Amino acid sequence: MVNIDSITSTSSFSNPMLRLLSLYGVSNIRSFLVGFLANLFARLSDLVPPFLLGVAIDSIILQDKPFSIPFLSNSTLPQYPISQFWLVVFLIVSSFVLSAILHWFRNWGWNSFSQNIQHAIRVDTYAHLQNLNMGFFDRKHKGELMSILSNDVNRLEIFLNDGLNSIFRLAAMVLGIAILLFYMNPALAVVSLFTIPIIAFFTHNFTKSIQPKYAHVRDSVGKLHSRLNQNLNAIQLIKLYNTESYESSRVEKTSLDYYNANWDSITTRIKFFPSLQVISGIGFTMTFLVGGFWVISGDILWISPRPLHAGEFVTFMLLHQQLVWPMTQFGQVINIYQRARASTVRIFGLIDETNLLPEKPNASELVVDSGKIIYQNVSFGYSRDKVLSDISFKVGKGESLAIVGHSGSGKSTLLRLLLRLYDIDHGSITIDGNDVRDLSLKSLRDQIGYVGQDIFLFHGTVRENIQYGSFTATEEEIIQSSKAAESHDFIMNLPSGYDTIVGERGIKLSGGQRQRIAIARALLKDPPIFIFDESTSDVDTPTESLILDFIKTHNSEKTILSIAHRLSTIQDSTNILVLQEGVIIEYGTSEELLHKKGLYFDLWNSRNI
Repeated sequence: MVNIDSITSTSSFSNPMLRLLSLYGVSNIRSFLVGFLANLFARLSDLVPPFLLGVAIDSIILQDKPFSIPFLSNSTLPQYPISQFWLVVFLIVSSFVLSAILHWFRNWGWNSFSQNIQHAIRVDTYAHLQNLNMGFFDRKHKGELMSILSNDVNRLEIFLNDGLNSIFRLAAMVLGIAILLFYMNPALAVVSLFTIPIIAFFTHNFTKSIQPKYAHVRDSVGKLHSRLNQNLNAIQLIKLYNTESYESSRVEKTSLDYYNANWDSITTRIKFFPSLQVISGIGFTMTFLVGGFWVISGDILWISPRPLHAGEFVTFMLLHQQLVWPMTQFGQVINIYQRARASTVRIFGLIDETNLLPEKPNASELVVDSGKIIYQNVSFGYSRDKVLSDISFKVGKGESLAIVGHSGSGKSTLLRLLLRLYDIDHGSITIDGNDVRDLSLKSLRDQIGYVGQDIFLFHGTVRENIQYGSFTATEEEIIQSSKAAESHDFIMNLPSGYDTIVGERGIKLSGGQRQRIAIARALLKDPPIFIFDESTSDVDTPTESLILDFIKTHNSEKTILSIAHRLSTIQDSTNILVLQEGVIIEYGTSEELLHKKGLYFDLWNSRNI
């Protein structure tokens, strides 16, 4: 893996592909070298058969030239045609065997190189993503993030394996063939290669044209994935409100945007590739015309005074055909590169996201002693919308603070600030005198057990969900926390008990069962501070009373902050804080607040009838 700090500090790279290879290629240099060198020598080996074929035709079959093979001394070569023929056969077969071996090493090297980088960048991108603050996730669609982590990262494999491999393979082929053509016949080589500058010109124009179009494609596919992900998560709501046709039309519109963007890139691409084939075909035809007349006439004075032998001409045409194929494939490589470039821009755009909760280099480790939590003149707002204003209160070990108020008054936000899911705008929040912004995030959240109203269970067993975050807990501890959360009995009645699969987001369980498992998870963590955000809203009143009685009885040394769905369950809290539009309007015990006959009194009468 690559250090995230080194990733975000390299944003000065103007070319995202260069940045990708610089950050991740160095650590995989061994695989790269194996693939590169095997690729190079495999391509050189592929040039041997057509060259030997020309030698065999001219020197053995037609006997127009003396038998000679480069890099082999004439004194070591056989003198008789049949022996020379078998030597050529042996060398051709050997070159094919060697080429097969080299191609295996080439495939191993490039696949290893691409898979390692793909794995590393996916893990690094996800690691950075989960360190971003909640404000980032509030404004980003989850489907778009999934598109980057999945589709865009997977698209890199095509470039790193096929594309990058093809770049070196085609470069080796073109360079090797060009050298061999000039070695055999410089004059005819000039005729064969005159189309290369034209191809380079067309490729340059294609690259400039296709690059922004692929960026548009990647952006539109991210929006499509976001729409589909959102709708699948809301499938029950869609059915209940009979909005299937409405949602289908929205998906159709988003899909059409992607279709139009993709079709725009396709039309550009399908114009380019045939053009390359035509240009390459012109080069092949010119080589055949000039070479053919040369062989027939014996010489072409305006090109060269020497004759062109038939075998040499056959070799030339075979090599030129091998040159034509890379030229036509080069456009495909550019296409792969531009697609990967668009994906890499999106990946590094996510990695370069700086919306992090700052953590001081010398952040303190929180060790809770008195468990005293103090909010001092705290104000907070999402973007420009102020949610909380000048909030001040304190609560300590053995005390419980309940927070009540109308929906949207800022209750849940108030408690999330303690966990630093968001940072406050003004004021301070301290635990035992330590400002939460001076503490390491890990130590802060280790000391707090949180159960929210939106319960999330992973697809897995009941045991795994209770044990989540307390991975070393014993079976006995798991059962004890389950009994405390009034969940042990219903768990034992499940088909496989604690080994029952709960389904995605706990879909196989009722709302109350999910809440009790979440409470058991928090109790198993056994932190000094508990936060309960309407954590028993789906539990029946008798069960809720049993859970709360256990928490109060067995956690008398804990600091407890809670938001309750039913006010009768918090009447024994040490203090109750009443919020209205982000401002504390009442504070005191339940009895004191009922006596004041303010908002708490109204809420009590409306919710406890």
